[in-house]
Amino acid sequence: MDIQTYMQNLGRQARTASRALAAASTEAKNTALMEMASAIRARRETLLAANRADLEAARAEGLEAALIDRLTLSEKGIEAMAQGLEQIAALPDPVGEITDVKRRPSGIQVGKMRVPLGVIGIIYEARPNVTADAAALCLKSGNAAILRGGKEALHSNQAIATCVRAGLAAAGLPEAAVQVVETTDRAAVGHLVTMPEYVDVIVPRGGKGLIERISREARVPVIKHLDGNCHVFIDAEADPGKVVPIVENAKTQRYGTCNTAESLLVAAAVAKRFLPDIGRMLASHRVEMRGCAASLALLREAGVEAGLLREASDDDWRDEYLAPIIAVKVVADLDEAIAHINTYSSGHTEAIVTENYTHAMRFLREVDSASVMVNASTRFADGFEYGLGAEIGISTDKIHARGPVGLEGLTSQKWIVFGNGEVRR
Repeated sequence: MDIQTYMQNLGRQARTASRALAAASTEAKNTALMEMASAIRARRETLLAANRADLEAARAEGLEAALIDRLTLSEKGIEAMAQGLEQIAALPDPVGEITDVKRRPSGIQVGKMRVPLGVIGIIYEARPNVTADAAALCLKSGNAAILRGGKEALHSNQAIATCVRAGLAAAGLPEAAVQVVETTDRAAVGHLVTMPEYVDVIVPRGGKGLIERISREARVPVIKHLDGNCHVFIDAEADPGKVVPIVENAKTQRYGTCNTAESLLVAAAVAKRFLPDIGRMLASHRVEMRGCAASLALLREAGVEAGLLREASDDDWRDEYLAPIIAVKVVADLDEAIAHINTYSSGHTEAIVTENYTHAMRFLREVDSASVMVNASTRFADGFEYGLGAEIGISTDKIHARGPVGLEGLTSQKWIVFGNGEVRR
């Protein structure tokens, strides 16, 4: 069978399964999730063996250490995967929720009902646990899923898929509700993103190159984010006790995440007061600072090691480093900070440190990003931290979902009307 026929068959089966899932009870979906968790625990050795096969192939191909780390499944990771399924089972079911019901002068009542999107295609790299997470989130939100993992995780993904199918069968739900693409042929992705008759939305999770390709080729809506160039702005009225801890956490807790701060802006009125301490803290973490002339002068004066200082280029204001590097700029005031962020940000997450209520509210209103924070680390931009329980990814789009995408982000709303024999006059 050729790739196009294979992918169309997956799409056709997913569309049929999506109808059954849209009508499935919360109890059936939760049963499937709990049974998947049981299957993952029961087949732990099989999962570890499959993962070892992927790791051996990855090392033989000379893949970089960071990718091998993401690819690795440990016993602890397998248990976390099972617990994640149980946690999603415990979340409220968004499907069928009716809100905003209002009676109109005609006598009818008009409201909205939350409904599944239909069929979701998810394209991801390296991390096998995404197979279980994505399957669970799509299932709980009433959507059928077609999952296409990276070739480096083929054996692991297929082993997890077996557990997913076992859970679906145990709950009496169609096994085609979650299908994991079995081919590593890249053409499969091209077909998946160009089947609007079968697929309602695509969620790419991976590097910038993958997401740019999907966005360019897709003929169905894409929920995506390309970069995480997140900013922290130190306002002229920042609390000195909050400045260094927020910057330290936002930049140094983890370097390789999309909600890590990559740019630091400091108001000129307090730059001399705060930048030396910030610079010494960043230097203690061996973070390279790429700064404007004013910031570099203050950092040198504070005794920051010359090897950690570098003049910023225009590209540095835009870059997502995913590394111990941060761009630093002294700005005149709040106005310049907002203008800079809206010019260079990727629209992911921005934070202001300030005790001025008016400045905080202006920052919240005028900064055009998916998450905007006052006196908190950008690292909080996460589905779990926001109380969503889990997330399929983070969107920097403005339609349909924005920010962390959890169960509600995998649904839509339709208008519903309750009448009692009313007719329009």
